[in-house]
Formats: sequence, C-alpha cells, structure tokens
Amino acid sequence: MKSMKIKNVIIYLISLLILVAIVIFTLNVVQGKISDINTLIIFGVSFIFVMTTLGSAIVFFFKDKIEERLNKVFLGFASGVMIAASVWSLILPAIEQSKDLNIPEYLPAAVGFIFGGLFLLLLDKIIPHFHSEINQEEGVKSNFKRSTKLFLAVTLHNIPEGLSVGLGFGLGLVYNSPALISAGVGLALGIGLQNLPEGAAVALPLKEATGSNLKGFLYGTLSGLVEPIFAILGMILATKVVSIMPWALSFAAGAMIYVVVEELIPEAHLGEHSHYGTWAVMIGFVIMMILDVALG
Repeated sequence: MKSMKIKNVIIYLISLLILVAIVIFTLNVVQGKISDINTLIIFGVSFIFVMTTLGSAIVFFFKDKIEERLNKVFLGFASGVMIAASVWSLILPAIEQSKDLNIPEYLPAAVGFIFGGLFLLLLDKIIPHFHSEINQEEGVKSNFKRSTKLFLAVTLHNIPEGLSVGLGFGLGLVYNSPALISAGVGLALGIGLQNLPEGAAVALPLKEATGSNLKGFLYGTLSGLVEPIFAILGMILATKVVSIMPWALSFAAGAMIYVVVEELIPEAHLGEHSHYGTWAVMIGFVIMMILDVALG
C-alpha cells in the first residue's frame, strides 16, 4: 500500500512538471517568442497527444468514475471546442480556398462536410466498438474484449481531430504563411485543451473495464496516438495535393461535427436540463473562437 502511494506521488509530480513545462512553452508560443515554423508544427502535433496522456494519468488519482456533473462539463467543453474549430479553422478556410477553383465557393465546403460525416458513419458500421455511457455495441460482430471495444470507440473520435490539426498546419506550409501556421497552432491548442479532460473521461471507464490503473492509462494514451499520426498524414496530403485542400478541410469538419452530434452531446446528456454541460459547450466554443481569431 505504501509503495502504491509513493508511485502515485511520483506520477503526480512528473505529470505536474510536464504540465508546467507545457504551460510555459505555450505562453511563449502565444506571445510570439517562438516563431520557427518547424518548432511550432512539432509543438502543435505533440501537444494534442501529450494532453491526452496527461488526462489519462488521472486514473492514478481517482478511485471511482468521474462525478456526473463533471463529466457533463468535460464532454460539453470538448463539444464546444470541436464545433468552433470546425467553423473557424476548417469550414471558413475551405470556403476561402475555393475562390480560385472556378466553381461555387460553397460547393467544396458542403460536399466535403457531408462526406466527412459519411466517412465516420462508415467507420462506425465497420469497426467493432462499445459505448459505455449507453451500454451499446456498434460495428461488425467480434470477439474483442469490452476494453478493446471501448478503446476503439475513443480512437475513432480522435481521427478527425488529428486530421484537422495536420490540415491546418499543411495549409500554412502550402502558402508559406506565418499567419496560417499561427492559426494551426491555435487549432492545436484548442484540440489539446479539450484532450486533457477527454483523456480523463476515456481512461476512467477503461480502468474500470480492465481492473487496472496502468492498463486504463495505457489504453487512454494509445487512443490519442492516432492524433499525431493523422496530423502528419494531413500535412502530407495538404502539401502534396494542394487542389483538394478545400474539400479536405471541410471533410475534417464534417467528421468532427459527426462525432459531436453522434457521440459527445448524447453522452453528456445535455437534453436533461444540464446547465453545466450547456455552459461548458458555450465556454469551449468561445475559447476556441478566441484562439483562432487571436492567433490567425
């Protein structure tokens, strides 16, 4: 028992040190003290993953599930950030990039948006996963463990987040624009901020399913690994096939909105007169909007 307490203290101190270092570095980025493009991209791509990892570390300090009202706040905040990011960081740039295509400016945004939602729907139908909040399985039938299906459910959510960050940075690289790179940083900051409570909301059910703090932490961390992977893929796509950028940006937006409407808002039970969750959505939306406008 004593060794467990010491281990938890060590994990707490390491997590705190990492968080302090991230805050200091982030403040330097926001204040413009760090302007090297490669450094900013590495920071943004790493930030979204590290914040998920820090959020997952909460399993070492909480014995039980997150209290319901706090869970509403976590999920609501994530929803608000993703909605605002979809509009300011993805849809509006997609419309702007469509001006030179000799087609209606709204067309790539509309078509890409719908296909982004259809893509997530397809993954929902194909990949076996489990939603703990509603106790429901989706996807093809399989013999996977419940913990594996929980892990896959969360991993699906993280794909469009990583893709959107990569496309945001890719847009800045294509046009060699410090302003667009700064907008990519703002998007990464917003996604990363919501990944912190989201990591906690993910790791605790996984801890319960596996019966292990360490497994809950590792599953939660690995679920966030797809974000930097898809961020890199998004950057490669943006720089290699410039002409599809408007379609790709709106595709990522549609995928994120699908996640918000299909999963996050229902799981937050915002329809049950939840002022906590509703205000969390609004605050998340405003924070992401400010980040995008201030840094973009």
